[in-house]
Amino acid sequence: MKKIFCVIWSLFLCLQLGFHTVRADDTLKLYAKSAILMDAGSGRVLFDKSGKSKMPNASTTKILTCLYIIKHCNLEEEATVSKNAAAQPQVHLGARAGEKYKVKDLLYGLMLESYNDCAVILAEHAAGSTENFAKKLNAEARSYGAKSTHFVTPNGLDRTDKNGIHSTTAYDLALIMKQCIKNKEFLEITRAKSHSFHDASGKRSFTCNNHNALLSMMDGAVSGKTGFTSKAGYCYVGAVKKNGMTMIAVVLACGWPPHKTYKWSDVRTLVDYGAKNYSYHKIIPDYSKLTDLYVNGGMEHKVSIEAKGGGMTLLLKKGEKVDIKCQIPKSLNAPVKKKEQVGKIEYVLNGRVIREEKVFTKDSIDKKDYWWYLGKTLDEFCL
Repeated sequence: MKKIFCVIWSLFLCLQLGFHTVRADDTLKLYAKSAILMDAGSGRVLFDKSGKSKMPNASTTKILTCLYIIKHCNLEEEATVSKNAAAQPQVHLGARAGEKYKVKDLLYGLMLESYNDCAVILAEHAAGSTENFAKKLNAEARSYGAKSTHFVTPNGLDRTDKNGIHSTTAYDLALIMKQCIKNKEFLEITRAKSHSFHDASGKRSFTCNNHNALLSMMDGAVSGKTGFTSKAGYCYVGAVKKNGMTMIAVVLACGWPPHKTYKWSDVRTLVDYGAKNYSYHKIIPDYSKLTDLYVNGGMEHKVSIEAKGGGMTLLLKKGEKVDIKCQIPKSLNAPVKKKEQVGKIEYVLNGRVIREEKVFTKDSIDKKDYWWYLGKTLDEFCL
């Protein structure tokens, strides 16, 4: 009985291990409780670990605050510091109530040093209050497809309002970052090594240094933002170029003190995984198979057809194959108009149609009429 039990138990373990290794993604070991790797070009999710779970996200919030200000405010204007902004906790610039600063300078403080008071000064300048700014920020997020984002503060500090806690998802943050890296001014600010400026009076001077260590640690690093609060843990959202791809990596709840470096390890693991398993491929249908179609009852027997899609470039995982399916009839009924759609070419990936190209006629073919038949009869009679 003991031997039988051991055999059964061994088989059970083998089955469990076998099922576990079916999914290659399971072998990716991450510290983060939630993570996403997204291709910035196509928006395809390359890796997902609880990527749509709502979680606090700390100062990664500031990427959306920065982009919103760039898009909706005059960066050369001056913003006045309120008592509320001056009272923000560290990390902060130390701006004093009544002082004025150029909006663009405050953005450097926001993104390079992650100053909480800079976020509030900018929010109040743009919307009058942090509450109004949060509404605008959430609407902006939704316009990018980030529908699970609920920001209460412009700086990412843990707060709760009537609609819930300040939170988002790794997936939503990736969508937001996808928009951010399209903006030249966002990249200029977030990639700067340092920035020096004065308040409007010229009496106080400041220098901000970039704390995004990934820019110097990893080849191809494009931009990013760190974050930490006691509830969120260490967080990061960033973009990295590798092997012809621009990938967005997001890690949330990636350890707590003293494990500050876990996030860098996770980002490297994610990017290496994407570069190893995915690549872009040019998919071009065999257009020579678009042969002439018979035209029933037409003054010409056949009509030529064409498609002008030119194929597509697609990000594929190792082992994936795109099937090309032509949905074209064997014949047409006259009359046929020039550039009339008569079919389509489908690109199918994993059983799903991901693109369609329309197939058109090259010429017009009239329908046989009385005069055509009369002419044929006369031709035969003359013979």
